[in-house]
Amino acid sequence: MDVTWRKSSCSGEAGDNCVELADLGEAVGIRDSKDPAGAKLTLRRDEFASLLATLKR
Repeated sequence: MDVTWRKSSCSGEAGDNCVELADLGEAVGIRDSKDPAGAKLTLRRDEFASLLATLKR
């Protein structure tokens, strides 16, 4: 499966201090832009929505 990773347009020129997200269909992939070959998280969409809600508090 080809995955397109995206990061915020606010990440700046270097773009190496960000979280990147990927649409995995039923889930969302999350990785560190400084280490794209490193560990990745995969969350169901409802789990990702819950994470965002918690971070916004």
